[in-house]
Amino acid sequence: MSERGGQTLRIGLTGPIGCGKSTVAAWLAELGAEVIDADDVAREVTAPGTGATAAIAAAFGAGLLRADGSLDRAALGRIVFRDPAALARLEAIVHPAVRPVILERMDLAAAVGVPGVVVEAIKLVEGGLATLCDEVWLVTCDAEDQVARLLGRGTDQADAEARIAAQSGLVERLAPAATRIIDTSGSPGGARQVVEAAWYAALGSPV
Repeated sequence: MSERGGQTLRIGLTGPIGCGKSTVAAWLAELGAEVIDADDVAREVTAPGTGATAAIAAAFGAGLLRADGSLDRAALGRIVFRDPAALARLEAIVHPAVRPVILERMDLAAAVGVPGVVVEAIKLVEGGLATLCDEVWLVTCDAEDQVARLLGRGTDQADAEARIAAQSGLVERLAPAATRIIDTSGSPGGARQVVEAAWYAALGSPV
């Protein structure tokens, strides 16, 4: 039993690409947490016919809409990937649409008594989602593991290096907001032990 008096623990999960956020989220789900993926919610709120999709088309051009009304996400990605100002405009549209959906799902999970809700988001802090959470977990790993994991997903070396470079300094920027730093370097078994220990410590329960 948790020592939190029946309250549902809210964990925000963030960190650089390739360091294992999704793996950590999956392990937490196995431990009883309800996981909310902010990327999935972002795709939902930018589905055809939504207000966010209309706002994106107005900001970046109607040519981004396919015949069925869906966003050409690859084309949009090419616009914002190397243009910080364009990315900021996109996030100013999407983040306010994502937040209330995530808050509603957190409340629904708490209502059914799950021990913890995990919000997985690369822009957890910047998007204002960290303020909804009791704890912020920053998932990190060493550079060698980060590259190897991206290559293991089928990413080529140049793309892996570009993606990592695009997030340069992310850990240093997010560390002040982190309640716990979860280092997943090394073996999956060792990383899972770190995650389980953090989970039970956060719940205030014995392992």
